[in-house]
Amino acid sequence: MAGHDHNLHHGESLRDAAKSQLTEQGEQWTGMREAVFDALAGFDRPASAYDIAEAVSKAQGRRVAANSVYRILDLFVTNNVAMRVESANAYVANAHPGCLHDCIFLICDTCGQTTHLDDDRLAGGVRQAAADTGFAPTRPVIEVHGKCEDCS
Repeated sequence: MAGHDHNLHHGESLRDAAKSQLTEQGEQWTGMREAVFDALAGFDRPASAYDIAEAVSKAQGRRVAANSVYRILDLFVTNNVAMRVESANAYVANAHPGCLHDCIFLICDTCGQTTHLDDDRLAGGVRQAAADTGFAPTRPVIEVHGKCEDCS
């Protein structure tokens, strides 16, 4: 697979990397943004805005609207802190927010487990194929549905 090594983050290191990425882009790291990120990072599968709003609501002991969560998630995606799984309308925390790649997801239709791959050769090929037709791609997303190793 074409690509390069990443400094993958987990736990508090992941939160610190996300905060750093967001603030380097000129955005603020607020308490609500931290709560949304912590909830997102706590899921072991892609999470919807409603899943995240429920988790934040429980953690804070007050109702948090999904609309507020959507706005924060959009900000996270724009700044490479989270990635959107388009076909599931769900999100995953980016384990290496300082490194920008096109999204390639492997999605298990049985258990929902989603694996993010970085393959610059494949993503570059998609971008080049689009460019060859005169199309200017801004954000290719490749999603492959099937069964993970555990469900096969």
